[in-house]
Amino acid sequence: MTNTFAQPVQEVPRDRWGRPLVRDLDTGKLIPYRRATTFIDVLEDKFALNLWSQRMVATGLASRPDLLMKAAAAGGDKKELNQVVEAAREAGGASQAATTGSALHSLTEQLDRGQEPLIPPSAQLDIDAYTAATKHMTMRDIEVFVVDDQRKVGGTFDRVVELDDVAYVADLKTGKIDYGQSKIAMQLAVYAGSHRYDPATGERSPLDVNQDRGLVIHLPAGAGECTLHWAALDQGREGLAIAEQVWAWRSRQGLLEATPPGPDLFGLIDIAGDRESLKALWLAHQDVWTDLHTAAVKRRLAALQTAPPAPAA
Repeated sequence: MTNTFAQPVQEVPRDRWGRPLVRDLDTGKLIPYRRATTFIDVLEDKFALNLWSQRMVATGLASRPDLLMKAAAAGGDKKELNQVVEAAREAGGASQAATTGSALHSLTEQLDRGQEPLIPPSAQLDIDAYTAATKHMTMRDIEVFVVDDQRKVGGTFDRVVELDDVAYVADLKTGKIDYGQSKIAMQLAVYAGSHRYDPATGERSPLDVNQDRGLVIHLPAGAGECTLHWAALDQGREGLAIAEQVWAWRSRQGLLEATPPGPDLFGLIDIAGDRESLKALWLAHQDVWTDLHTAAVKRRLAALQTAPPAPAA
């Protein structure tokens, strides 16, 4: 494996929600772009993930009586309860896999930059597998931040690699990939179709990568194996088009229209003087007539029948 990449550019500024701030092409002002992962997640079914997260919280609370007591003492304080939930998730082991995955990302990045990181014994087999699987590649770039100005999306992917004189976007995955294939294809497609962005100047430059396929480097944590998978970018782009439609739909306004106040039908029913007047009300307001109005008419008819006759003029 060889590397020819440039050193990392300055950090991309972000707003308080973690969205990248990108210099607008027209105004030159920094505006928030949606994160690529957030853009794609709009199509993801998170039911199973949410159930797993809840199980981690329950496990954490069971092992930490102090957190259970803190939750009881918090009452309705949402901020306090959120902190308890996060601490319980940690206690339940929710972040263990993510922490290990982040460590592998960092170690492989240092290796690909030509550095010699201190590798813990528990990660040695994984690192050896990664080195063997990628030795025939040329690393063109690492941790590349790109922007899709059409969709107002920005994100960072792991590598630009060269195989047989062709450059590809590549992403390192340390978790399971069986059930996330569509999401992975969308990620690689949005990266491949974007432009490299320099946060210091706001300049965009083409990636010059293959638009048909992207590469997944699958390094499951602790497995001691690393496999390579091609992702079909055309199918990823299909998903991106659907996601774009969903976001556009979610941002629509004015879907609800307040109806103008209508006549007080119940009041008109209560003052109707005879059956014909009640029938006229029904004929004029059939579009809004309900069973409640019919019940009010029956009560009014009963009242008219028992009312004393009006005095003669």
